Amino acid sequence: MDELASTQELAPADLYGLEANDPSGRLIDRTGLGDQDIGQIDRVMAALGKLRDAERHLSQASLKYMKLNDTDMRALHYLIVCANQGVIATAGGIATHLGISSASTTKLLDRLEEAGHVARSPHPSDRRALSITIAPATRQAAMTTVGRQHARRFLAAARLSAAEREAVIRFLTDMAAELLGGEEAWVEAVVAAE
Repeated sequence: MDELASTQELAPADLYGLEANDPSGRLIDRTGLGDQDIGQIDRVMAALGKLRDAERHLSQASLKYMKLNDTDMRALHYLIVCANQGVIATAGGIATHLGISSASTTKLLDRLEEAGHVARSPHPSDRRALSITIAPATRQAAMTTVGRQHARRFLAAARLSAAEREAVIRFLTDMAAELLGGEEAWVEAVVAAE
C-alpha cells in the first residue's frame, strides 16, 4: 500500500513513539535498549504528551476565563505567591520573573491596573519602587478556578510513595537538564531575537 495514500489517523500515543519519530535511528542511539525498554520509554513519552495536552487545555481555558494572556497570568501567579510568602512584589521582581524588559513590565502593569487586576502603591521601604498587589477579586477568581485545578497536581504527587516521588524528581530534573543542556545554535538565536 502506498504510504502517502494512507488515510489512517494516528492515535495520540503513536505521536510520541520512538519508531514514529526516529525510524532510522538518526536522533537516538538504541544501543542496549531492548523492545521492552523502548516500549516502556514510548509509554513515558506518551504520558508526558498527555500531561502537556492537559496543561495546554487548562491554560487555554484559564486564559479565556480570566480574559488575560499567558504573561498576564504568570504575573498574577507571581503576585499571589509573593502575597502568600509575605514578599512585597515590585515591577523589577515581576520583570525578572517573567524575563521581560522594564518597558514591557510597565505596559503589562498598566494593562492589568486599568482592568482592575492589580494596584500600585508606594513601597514601604524603598522610595524608588512601587509595591504591586493583586486585586482581591482577581485573586479569588484565580484561586477558585485555575488555582484549584493546578492544585490537583499535588494530589497526584501525594499518591506516590516517597521512593516513587524521588524517581519522578530525578527523571524530571534530568529531562529538563537534557532539554536545556544541549541548546543548539537555533535556540540561542531565537531567544536572543526576542
